[in-house]
Amino acid sequence: MISHPILVVEDDESQRRIIEYNLRQKGYLAIAVDSAEKALTALEETEFYLLISDMKLPGKSGIELLHDVKAKWPELPVIFITAFGTVEKAVEAMKEGAFDYITKPFDRDEFLLTVEKALEFQRLKDENQKLRSELVGRGVFANIIGVSKAMQDIFATISKVAPSDATVLITGESGTGKELIARAIHQASDRGTRPIITVNCAAIPKDLLESELFGYVSGAFTGAVKDKIGKFVLADGGTIFLDEIGDLHLELQAKLLRVLQEKAVEPVGSNRLIAVDIRVIAATNQDLQAGVKSGTFREDLYYRLNVIPVHIKPLRERPEDIPPLIDYFLKKQMPDTEITIERKALDLLKAYPWPGNIRELENTIKRIVIFKEDKKIRVADLPEEITKSSRPTESIDNNHSALSESEIKLISEALKNSGWNQSRAAARLGIPRHVLIYRMKKYNIKEE
Repeated sequence: MISHPILVVEDDESQRRIIEYNLRQKGYLAIAVDSAEKALTALEETEFYLLISDMKLPGKSGIELLHDVKAKWPELPVIFITAFGTVEKAVEAMKEGAFDYITKPFDRDEFLLTVEKALEFQRLKDENQKLRSELVGRGVFANIIGVSKAMQDIFATISKVAPSDATVLITGESGTGKELIARAIHQASDRGTRPIITVNCAAIPKDLLESELFGYVSGAFTGAVKDKIGKFVLADGGTIFLDEIGDLHLELQAKLLRVLQEKAVEPVGSNRLIAVDIRVIAATNQDLQAGVKSGTFREDLYYRLNVIPVHIKPLRERPEDIPPLIDYFLKKQMPDTEITIERKALDLLKAYPWPGNIRELENTIKRIVIFKEDKKIRVADLPEEITKSSRPTESIDNNHSALSESEIKLISEALKNSGWNQSRAAARLGIPRHVLIYRMKKYNIKEE
């Protein structure tokens, strides 16, 4: 039984009884009224979790009711029931804040599924808000957007592990926001007022990385004319974030393990240990367990880092996060302009696999906004790689096997004919190189 009741607004008595019956059969608590005015009175008296309303009502219309509801109860999801001829109005209502609509005569299962989705969406929003409110004032989740269960689990993990000093290992593909999660953990901890020092282990040349991490003393090597403070010492009292830890070579892995064990660093050219009070957060887009098996990553260091594992799922596995992310990026790009997206364009954006994840999505929205001439994003405004690569989800499910086989054949032939040069193969196929790489990984296509 749902703890919060559902309010039904329908002036047709037989239709009202059918809706009530269907909801109660499913275990929901339904309260029904026959006008917008009575609905507003009921909302004043009772806390509802969902509003289901007909579009055409005596007195105030469904749209007018929506305006009143959103003005006073902006978080309440609204589902409209509409006749086929007024679908256009229902679509307009969604632009003004309605959650969804169904057309008469509606299928019982479709109706209950829409209700379920609205209630689940509301539950996730409430959970999200609760987790955010626990860390209010610190701006911990300011830039982390997500309503999916996967992201809710991450928010819960952050709030649980942040107060401790446990080492965290964040895994996930490039562009999923690993650094944002690291910063959120740091900000929510007792070290939040102290610095968080970021080191990208893949971006610094191998021969310079040791001195960057641990510092050096004057005369340690040619060009070392004065002492240099390393990143670990700079992070003293705060957090050090070791990004792309999978790219750290074995010799440095051994030295890093010693630092984690002894809580002290030895600058290059010195025999003196400097004690450091730090929290370590590491991140990688690689499979470190596979690295342990192949001998490229130390097993003891892996277990030392993987005390609290946090895995960020790729965007293609949580499409429900795409609409709020798009909304966030649109507001970020055009804070003073309200931009809407037509349904078909949004469906294509949700169906696209986003091999570059959130970073690619943000750059795509930037590109769309730059070339946009009005306040609505349509299919024609989307980049070609999205309109060509994206397919409605149902089609992918129904034709998965046939599509996969033909796609594998097509990609394999293009690669062979290009001498396995990915750029040339992508050009032959008429797709961006990163999309080709994603498809090769997906279907495990490797050079023979």
